[in-house]
Amino acid sequence: VHVLVPTGLHAEVVVDLAKRGRNILVEKPMALRLDEAEEMVHVCEKEGVKLFVMYQNRYNRPVRAARKALEDKRFGKMVLGTVRVRWCRPQAYYETAEWRGTWAFDGGVMAQQASHHLDLLQYFLGPVETVQCQIATRLLDIEVEDTAAAILKFRSGALGVFEATVAARPSNLEGSLSLLGEKGSVVIGGFAVNELTSWSFSDGEGNAVPVPSLAVPSSNRLYMHIEYFRDVIRSVREKTRVPSVCDAEEGLVNVRILSSLYESAARGGEPLPPGAPVIRSRLGVREERPRTPASVRD
Repeated sequence: VHVLVPTGLHAEVVVDLAKRGRNILVEKPMALRLDEAEEMVHVCEKEGVKLFVMYQNRYNRPVRAARKALEDKRFGKMVLGTVRVRWCRPQAYYETAEWRGTWAFDGGVMAQQASHHLDLLQYFLGPVETVQCQIATRLLDIEVEDTAAAILKFRSGALGVFEATVAARPSNLEGSLSLLGEKGSVVIGGFAVNELTSWSFSDGEGNAVPVPSLAVPSSNRLYMHIEYFRDVIRSVREKTRVPSVCDAEEGLVNVRILSSLYESAARGGEPLPPGAPVIRSRLGVREERPRTPASVRD
């Protein structure tokens, strides 16, 4: 079952499906609250069902090429990873559904639009040690942030810069990833990390990568979803783990980081480890267990 309800409702839907014995693919992020994400993983394990999280940007051709270079140790020691999400979401976008732009059901640009890019930082640079974050709501009339900036320190010693906004005007600018290592660097740009713009390694092997051939045709943006679905199905049928597919444990890692980003921002940018206790963050908080919003039921 593919779960596409608002993020604040993921946990209750996934838990219900797991108890019915269904394997589940849930949209990103798997939950807004860490305790709910942990419950999802626990119940799925108890019921013996598989849980996957939709991070299809891992299947973009330039991303896959860079990941292979990483696995082949062509980068050497990683130095810096950066993501820049500079997208445009007008007020009308948030007014199409009552759950959008809310702390309880949606979260801001970090939890929604840039969740993919946060996944890619961790996918390439490994476990996160600490995060520091600041958020702001600059142009939109919503509860949550429309702009965020963060610094991540990875266990390896590498650093990450995470920049995200839906307040780019008048239109989308980029969704990009840069990877800088001891022996090479790669920059992937485009609207959704879909265009390889720079590829250079000191070993000289494969430097002549045909950059245009790795770009995603604008008319075929769904190819990575299709490939992701195929590997999810293969994982279930063959009872095997496909490394590029984000499973429950990896999805949980993402929520730990996301939770601490929001908590750091709520504490004024205090450095925090992933999974730090939530004291001030409002992400995923609601006064009572909600019924499904009318806009979703309809």
